[in-house]
Amino acid sequence: MLFRSLAVAAALCAPSSLAFVPITQSPSSLSSIRRNIATSPIDAEALVTKEANIKPTLRTKPTVDPFNPEFSRIQSVPYNDAFPNSTKEYKMAVHEPTGHKLAIPFRRVHLEDPDMPHLDLYDTSGPRDVNPHDGLPKIRKEWVDAREGKFERYTQMHFAKLGMITEEMQFVAEREGVSATFVRDEIARGRAIITSNKNHLELEPQIIGRMFKVKINANIGNSAITSSIEEEVEKLQWSTLWGADTLMDLSTGKHIHETREWIMRNSPIPVGTVPIYQALEKVNGIAEDLNWEVFRETLIEQAEQGVDYFTIHAGVLLRYVPTTINRMTGIVSRGGSIHAKWNIFHHKENFAYEHWDEILDICAKYDIALSIGDGLRPGSIYDANDESQFAELFTQGELTKRAWAKDVQVMNEGPGHVPLHKIPENMRKQLDWCSEAPFYTLGPLTTDIAPGYDHITSAIGAANIAALGTAMLCYVTPKEHLGLPNRDDVKAGIIAYKIAAHAADLAKEFPGAQDRDNALSKARFEFRWNDQFNLALDPVTARAFHDETLDGDASKSSHFCSMCGPKFCSMKITDDVRQYAAEHGYGVTEEALNAGMEEMSELYKEKGNKLYLEEPIDISS
Repeated sequence: MLFRSLAVAAALCAPSSLAFVPITQSPSSLSSIRRNIATSPIDAEALVTKEANIKPTLRTKPTVDPFNPEFSRIQSVPYNDAFPNSTKEYKMAVHEPTGHKLAIPFRRVHLEDPDMPHLDLYDTSGPRDVNPHDGLPKIRKEWVDAREGKFERYTQMHFAKLGMITEEMQFVAEREGVSATFVRDEIARGRAIITSNKNHLELEPQIIGRMFKVKINANIGNSAITSSIEEEVEKLQWSTLWGADTLMDLSTGKHIHETREWIMRNSPIPVGTVPIYQALEKVNGIAEDLNWEVFRETLIEQAEQGVDYFTIHAGVLLRYVPTTINRMTGIVSRGGSIHAKWNIFHHKENFAYEHWDEILDICAKYDIALSIGDGLRPGSIYDANDESQFAELFTQGELTKRAWAKDVQVMNEGPGHVPLHKIPENMRKQLDWCSEAPFYTLGPLTTDIAPGYDHITSAIGAANIAALGTAMLCYVTPKEHLGLPNRDDVKAGIIAYKIAAHAADLAKEFPGAQDRDNALSKARFEFRWNDQFNLALDPVTARAFHDETLDGDASKSSHFCSMCGPKFCSMKITDDVRQYAAEHGYGVTEEALNAGMEEMSELYKEKGNKLYLEEPIDISS
């Protein structure tokens, strides 16, 4: 009994009293934005087990009615306010096997550089100024309809193994600047995934894999005590504007089903969930009352809505739970703690592990990717790389191979809190045990001492592990460990992780990754301030910081900033030397620069070795 008490205490993160009972039926009022999906009888009858109605509690959480006209006025920052002098563009392509037209989005930054009038950037913002009641255009409907009912399994991996290049594969190839055959081969190999539920017709596909651009995920979702549907839709739009590649809806509060429906119909990027959260709501927040039937029903409900990937903590096995006893922070994963509590109470194996093949069958039917959760990830530097963490990772490898056998796409989730010197071991073990399936990590956070700044502590680890091969990074906001993030926190987390992902792309020497750095550095050296701002990850903040001390249009043509002023600007001094060399016939070569610096040195000596002079000197003669 002592062990059971200790283990349960270590496993629990949140009291069940905070849980809400879900809506058990999809509200008819959502029909205005839901697709008319033809569903075979097997979906509703054979796979879904009817559960007894659960009596709702009397607890309620105020939320603004999403059908109030005010809801349609939700607007993120207008595109051109966030990205001045940029335009949303589309590259057109044709999928040769079907003739389907593809419109691949990108952002064009217009520059003042005569040598390079614009730079094109990856863009995930999706269509703008769309009424959330209507949802986004269903760009994949034609693609999906053409394949429906013609294949044994409906997954990108299955198609790739057959040698097919789908519309989704060609779409991401155009986005990444690689060949479609390379994309197909990486998916068939299991080293990359395209998370694309056949019911998420609004999706603009993208690829996750170590041979492609590093992607970032943003988390949103309501909780039992804060947020509402319209706030979550606004966070979605805000996240895609600033560059989130995927989104996880981690709602645990009221109206989980409706919140997810609004998110799905308005999301141009893949959406993932942790289904155990909603399953827990269906049993009044009592983990011990969970069972496979409730969990399966939840999976199918979310699959029908179009969820692109599930995080399932099937590697939290009964025999691993006792290994967490001596941890500093126990089990910090919400999903991991739910499974651990259930395992211990029933003294049975994890029902997700036991029913893994049935989970795979559901995913294969809808083309849902599995993000195998790291429910035993370390929640402190003290616990990093311990027995519990690596035992679960090893089991992830087993589950990955079983998924591939059924052509289900997989990525593996990773830590967590890990100091810099222990990060490489995580990457090595994942590549080995999980056969190079995409790795998806939460940071890792490299120190525990900075609450309020964990977007920084984690971005340091994220850049390191991504440079070693991690395919996607789950962002961390300044509110990590402290509270539910608002939109400013979401932006801060996304920007920190865009920096980490880009730094990793540079380290991997991904083709074209350095183009933006080169363009911004050239603009900086040539004092093209507007181009510097517009090429930045966050143009608004860059401009605001500059204008705090040098405001007005005149400052945008100044050959200095407030850091050094006009006399100490290193780039201005270098430019002066180059101009001097060119005017004296040296050209801009190392020899010319050396000659120019020698003449300036002699002039310095002639003036008595004085750094500052009373009168300016003429160096033009």
